[in-house]
Amino acid sequence: MPWFLLVLAIATEVVGTTALKASDGFTRLWPSLLVVVGYGASFYLLALALRVIPVGIAYAIWSGLGIVFIAAIGWFAFGQRLDAGAVAGMTLIVAGIVVMQLFSGTASH
Repeated sequence: MPWFLLVLAIATEVVGTTALKASDGFTRLWPSLLVVVGYGASFYLLALALRVIPVGIAYAIWSGLGIVFIAAIGWFAFGQRLDAGAVAGMTLIVAGIVVMQLFSGTASH
């Protein structure tokens, strides 16, 4: 269950960040409200996941996957470019998460 909560926390953070871009500097009401709801839900779900998952592991996964998903959404939805360096960096982020999950005794499975 804590891993499912972490996945939901990542998803709601991605929704909140996408809405942040769509809010146009908080000048649009509905995307601005979605930012508040998305981030509020994300932090709540992350806090619940932290009851079981160590904070360093949970935060690394939450922030790392959030970065990758937001960059992908920026590319697909907003036409933002990703150069080779950005793709390489995000690949390293995902690789780091995989290494933590497979080889770290710190990650609770």
